[in-house]
Amino acid sequence: MRQRKSGVLLHPSSLPGAGGIGSFGEEARRFVDFLHKSGQSLWQILPLGPTAYGNSPYSCYSAFAGNPLLVNLEAVQDDGDLLPQENKPDLSTDRIDFPTVEEHKLGRLRGAAARFFAEATQKRKEEFWQFCDGTFWLHDFALFMALKEEFKGVSWKDWPDTLANREPAALSFWSEKLGTAIGEQKYQQWQFARQWKKLKSYANVLGISVVGDLPIFVAYDSADVWANPHLFHLDEKGVPIVVAGVPPDYFSKTGQLWGNPLYNWEQMAQEGYGWWIARLRNDLCLYDMVRIDHFRGFEAFWEVPMWEKTAINGRWVKGPGEALFHALRNALGNLPIIAEDLGIITPEVEALREQFGFPGMKILQFAFGSGPENPYLPHNHVRSCVVYTGTHDNDTTAGWFDTLKTKEQKNVLAYFDRDGGDIVWQMVKCALASVADYAIIPMQDLLELPSTGRMNVPGVAGGNWSWRCPADAFSGRLAAKLARATELYGRLPD
Repeated sequence: MRQRKSGVLLHPSSLPGAGGIGSFGEEARRFVDFLHKSGQSLWQILPLGPTAYGNSPYSCYSAFAGNPLLVNLEAVQDDGDLLPQENKPDLSTDRIDFPTVEEHKLGRLRGAAARFFAEATQKRKEEFWQFCDGTFWLHDFALFMALKEEFKGVSWKDWPDTLANREPAALSFWSEKLGTAIGEQKYQQWQFARQWKKLKSYANVLGISVVGDLPIFVAYDSADVWANPHLFHLDEKGVPIVVAGVPPDYFSKTGQLWGNPLYNWEQMAQEGYGWWIARLRNDLCLYDMVRIDHFRGFEAFWEVPMWEKTAINGRWVKGPGEALFHALRNALGNLPIIAEDLGIITPEVEALREQFGFPGMKILQFAFGSGPENPYLPHNHVRSCVVYTGTHDNDTTAGWFDTLKTKEQKNVLAYFDRDGGDIVWQMVKCALASVADYAIIPMQDLLELPSTGRMNVPGVAGGNWSWRCPADAFSGRLAAKLARATELYGRLPD
């Protein structure tokens, strides 16, 4: 019999504490302790990559690297690379002010790297160099970031042609010229990797599995595209020929033009899908399970010519389908994947997901308003799925309910046979009661927060990703309340 599990969705950047942003420090361990005390066995997070413009975890400079803003400076201080007087942040604890946090944290990490290279013990330096030697993507990424800084943040296609085209002599010259900056980048990634490994091990020892998140597409201005242009549909100048998006639908008359470069799947197939194998192998070292965002794009994706201003004039193009997942399974064995299969999903997408046994997703906020056949309604759930009250892209459940029309609110309350008052926890309990193998609740819903606690508003450029937990969020009282509900619906760990 499969074990029913439940957990909480909370990105590390949203953890409370000093430093202006959540980190892998003491507050992260406090949250893991909260999960353990409340009977949870899953911690879901967003992508951990180094965020680019807009601070979105879904738009990163690398599909492999980590975000140095999540590094805990107190741990760096304990290592001896940072002096106490150098780490006295006076930053907001309410929301993340990204420019201020970047200036503070990256400046401290730059100084810590200099002290490490000048004063660290031989043993620590050997550990660092072993990490560098064993991390195949590291030098390309570190050089990419050093060049981004050298050329004032412009896209790699606007660098000198010798660099944009990765001519060996230019790579060698700039690797030597920017040696200090490259070393700083590698130091940041080493600290990120060792701190995350320690935190994940702490969670695993307490019986908590980490659910990571893998965006299907990568950013154009990334080390991935710069280092592997042949794996993407680019022209001779390195400019995308076609880009990703989704077609017009009920929510948008012009569709969504994401702008990510599209993969050259034919070339990837010729190379045995090696880049994807490496990417998923890397993620399965970071996480215990992986949610793949926009899973339907593996069956067919919406291709839009680069010059289009909207996504209207795109077309569906077949993706790699089962060939990719056979290659991944042959190389990596069991694939602990959750397929994000929201939106308009075809029978072919469902068949691909079911062929490999990947659980899909059910969102309770999508369940009401279209009759009893709605697949998101709990009575229509299946075991092989993950049920959420909402995701990082949804409003909080309290905010969602408050914005419903009166008739829609009555439909929701009628489903629970309630007259209101505690709708958020009714939804939480509904998720936990579902027949779904997994139930995951955003931390904001456990705290019954209004719309001000929302993590992301899709299509809105500013103000996203900055929410942080209040300092008293992980209380014993809330842990006990969640533990009772988890036990009631048979989701406590064995």
